[in-house]
Amino acid sequence: MRVTNSAWASALLALATPVFACESCEHPEQDVVMTRHVRRMQPDAQNATVAPRGPLAWGQLNVLHTTDTHGWLEGHIREQNYGADWGDYVSFVKQMRQKARDLDVDLLVVDTGDLHDGAGLSDATGVASYDGVNGELSNPIFEQLDYDLLTIGNHELYVSEIAYETFNQFAKSYGERYLTSNVQIRNPSTGELEYIGKKYRYFTTKKVGLRIMAFGVLFDFTGNSNASVITKAADMVKESWFLNAVNHKNVDAFLVIGHNPVSRKSSSNTLQTVYEAIRAIKPETPIQMFGGHTHIRDFAIYDDRSVGMESGRYCETLGFLSMSGIESSHYRGKVNPKGVPNPTMKAKKVSTASASASIASSTGSSNMTFFRRYLDWNRMTFEYHAEGSQTKAFDTTKGLAVTENITATRKELNLTSIYGCAPQTWCLSCAPFMSEGSIYSLLATALSATIITEERASKPRLIITNSGHIRFDLAEGAFDYDSSFIVSPFTDAFNYLPDVPYHLASQVLAALESGDYPSKRDLSTESFGFTQMNPSLDSCIDPPVTRDNLITKRSYPGGRIIRRQTTTTPGYVTTDDFGSDGDDTVHSKIPYYSVPNFFQANGSLPANGTLAADATVDLIFLDYVAGSVVKALNGLGGDYTDEEVTYYLPKNFTTNSYLPAYAKMAPEWQANVPNCPVGLGIGYNITS
Repeated sequence: MRVTNSAWASALLALATPVFACESCEHPEQDVVMTRHVRRMQPDAQNATVAPRGPLAWGQLNVLHTTDTHGWLEGHIREQNYGADWGDYVSFVKQMRQKARDLDVDLLVVDTGDLHDGAGLSDATGVASYDGVNGELSNPIFEQLDYDLLTIGNHELYVSEIAYETFNQFAKSYGERYLTSNVQIRNPSTGELEYIGKKYRYFTTKKVGLRIMAFGVLFDFTGNSNASVITKAADMVKESWFLNAVNHKNVDAFLVIGHNPVSRKSSSNTLQTVYEAIRAIKPETPIQMFGGHTHIRDFAIYDDRSVGMESGRYCETLGFLSMSGIESSHYRGKVNPKGVPNPTMKAKKVSTASASASIASSTGSSNMTFFRRYLDWNRMTFEYHAEGSQTKAFDTTKGLAVTENITATRKELNLTSIYGCAPQTWCLSCAPFMSEGSIYSLLATALSATIITEERASKPRLIITNSGHIRFDLAEGAFDYDSSFIVSPFTDAFNYLPDVPYHLASQVLAALESGDYPSKRDLSTESFGFTQMNPSLDSCIDPPVTRDNLITKRSYPGGRIIRRQTTTTPGYVTTDDFGSDGDDTVHSKIPYYSVPNFFQANGSLPANGTLAADATVDLIFLDYVAGSVVKALNGLGGDYTDEEVTYYLPKNFTTNSYLPAYAKMAPEWQANVPNCPVGLGIGYNITS
């Protein structure tokens, strides 16, 4: 039975009054829906205020690159720098392809996998009440973009139903352009292994006739279901089909796309293996690589004719790479198109702390030059580069139709159903841990207020969770059904041990933090858990947000649209093998603060936060770390078994439930519903 909003709010007004968790928060159809009508983007989206640093450089071959979109096809509704949606991108690609034709060069559009598990548009179809799979409605929207090359990500392979959906629907939509060079699936009709897509693609570019051999390679992933088989790259490059493809006589350039890090320092990078195998046979042919998986902006130099690019995540980044100097007797276009900048960078590292390992050289002298940019995903950026101004019509009929489809699908899935208004912005790492701007300070408050049962309301409780159950920042504005997937998609339930001596329970957090206990999930299909068909989402599969030497992410300016601004706004600040000029929009760096693996909330404790040494408490923790908690307790002198652990709340009240429950009960979150004020975004007005 759902507790009403007024009951939640009244309960919170007196902090000493217990608030009891409802049995389920999975009824968005009962909540307030925010609607507003605008011409483009999504109804509640915003546009950026800061234009790119300047035009793109166009070469012989030009590539637009997306990766790790994870269902964010609506764009980032409350983040101005990433407010464009998939319809805007569809329009942008059409405009850019026309621009390439006008310049007498080619433009390829590629994607390197992970299409869902991260936002409501893709994930709400996987909940029990919908009875579908993740990506069921978002994939057809994605397919409205006419890609030249695509490859598979690990998130297409965790769950057999999703793997077969990819095989039967998505791969068929793109035909020979969908490459899975080392990924096969077992045909349920024959029991035989078949490639989900094609092993390779040999094609000639439409405009200027470059002859391309392309492969699509997944990193050596082991978390797939038994429906699929991944061949290690080191074994794949020995197979006869691969050797025959590389030995093809008429290849002007190789394109290796992969859900795979491009950094040569990364231990999971298997693009290096493919590169070395090709280079051993074709010592002078250009090899261009496009990667993903690690969710960062990155550019790596392999040799003077070979580079790799990685283009972020979550529809925050669109990569652009251009190159000139490709030698081809078949080429019939411009080497350096007129009227636009051209690539000028040789494939030589700029000396930076983040530069890759030392590079090799191909056997001959190379005249190849390169240019790379990481574009912020917003309308202003798209319009600027498509037209060079904002006066000519940007939208296409198809792009507008895709935008309308996204709006309709969001409505169908109740994604704009509001739980409350987040009164400020909280981030994972842009403010010191447990400071006012840290999301973990909010979580501690929310856990204390919602993780309580009527029958044990008077019992003091310590609530321990792993920090990895939160996946994304929470921006000021509407906290809706969509936000519940974005911020905390996992469905770990709350276990407990009753009446644990306080002198033991109070030491568990430190023991977990200092001991060898898992704070992040192994690769399993159970840990996401809306239904058995939802894959695990955690930083061991989707690496955590980092703002180290490679990136400082996010910028969300506010106000009217302008063409130039003398001050910078918070956002991505990237350093790669080519230096620090790759970000298309110049931003100021967002601070980065580390967070512990575990944190604790307290409930029903005295004002001073401590109890007598002989007092007892309910020790509450996530079922994901139950074994670790028992082990830690026993290491502190306790005597507990796994069999003594029981559920503190109903199993369907999970880590995905408590923030929506808190949003409904907190007066400050209910004050402005449904007209939630929207802030400037992550990195602005950071509260320490």
